[in-house]
Amino acid sequence: MTTEKMLKEINDILNVPEKKAHVDKITPLLHGKWELQIMMEVCRADVLRFGEYKKRLPKITNSVLTSALRNLESWGLITRTQYNEIPPRVEYTPTQKGKSLLPVCYEIIKWGAENSLENPQ
Repeated sequence: MTTEKMLKEINDILNVPEKKAHVDKITPLLHGKWELQIMMEVCRADVLRFGEYKKRLPKITNSVLTSALRNLESWGLITRTQYNEIPPRVEYTPTQKGKSLLPVCYEIIKWGAENSLENPQ
């Protein structure tokens, strides 16, 4: 798709109030420090447990990870399955809506691998 076609499609979407409202609702996914990174891990693995997220995202705290996972669950992007075992086991899997983010995550990862952003500090 050409740049002109993409810009036209963006304008067409954002000029329709109902569609713009949907687009506006995704900004927390992009604004938060961890939600998008967690979704990229969900796309990579399909099923992950809390401890596996901690290994893949070592700088995240337990409370922030819990909060981000709850956000993703409330947005309908992942499901949380708790198994009544000793010790307790909880798994997170993407929903169909979450799986539909795979092409977006792929493009972000691909772009990130090919480009470097300088730290503006």
